[in-house]
Amino acid sequence: MSVRGRTVHRTLRHLLRNWALFVALVLLWEFATRVVDDTFFPPPSAILGTGVRIWLSGPVDQLFLTDTVFEDIVPSLARVLGGWLIAGVLGVAAGVALGRSRTGMDYVGPLFAFARAIPPPTLIPVFLVLFGIGTTMQLATIVFASVWPILLNTVDGVRSIDRLQHETARSLRTPRQYWIGMVVLPAALPKIFAGLRLSLSIAVILMVVSELVGAVNGIGYELLFAQRQFDFPVMWAWIVLLGALGYGLNSLLLSVERRALRWQPARNMPQARLLEGA
Repeated sequence: MSVRGRTVHRTLRHLLRNWALFVALVLLWEFATRVVDDTFFPPPSAILGTGVRIWLSGPVDQLFLTDTVFEDIVPSLARVLGGWLIAGVLGVAAGVALGRSRTGMDYVGPLFAFARAIPPPTLIPVFLVLFGIGTTMQLATIVFASVWPILLNTVDGVRSIDRLQHETARSLRTPRQYWIGMVVLPAALPKIFAGLRLSLSIAVILMVVSELVGAVNGIGYELLFAQRQFDFPVMWAWIVLLGALGYGLNSLLLSVERRALRWQPARNMPQARLLEGA
């Protein structure tokens, strides 16, 4: 078999392995909902048709995208990515500082444990008082919930640098001002990415939750509006869209992770492959 034939064979095998069960479940869902004929559970074909009508029936000059895409989906994506990036910067910076400190976590560890134990949705009224209704409140909710996995994984990654790496950097006379960027961060990257994956899922969840309260647009707002109108095909269309967005963002992050950690030994990659479907 030629190289091209082997590549096509591997691609087809990969697609079958990853999507066969999904397709089977969708077909089962379609069959079961049509047999039961329950208003609350429309078939996937009806949900797909509703999604096309809501999002892909716009004018040609907008690439067939409707105004709903620009008024609800784009702002929600901006909130997710904005809050997640802010949490990433804060988590990595604080995690590196605390990981390099011998006693830092001894002082702030109990405080972090207390803050992590507070369910983020319960703080939405507090953020509403502090920041008012709008994007700032939603970003604060996302950042508060998303920062902890990044921060704690960064601390753990920084502290996992072994003595050999220290000695190698010293023998190569690595300048002290480059120590963080050339030694600490590369060694901690696997655990930092693990925290980023966890926090991305949390950011999507908190985006929806924050848009259920005092919002005027967004996926969560439209989801709640459809539920109150008893428009169940529209409600399920938004739910399916959330799943697709979560899967797409996770796949994109995994692709970035593979490129960033290409230098790693192969033994560290099975964990990433296990999370491909997360």
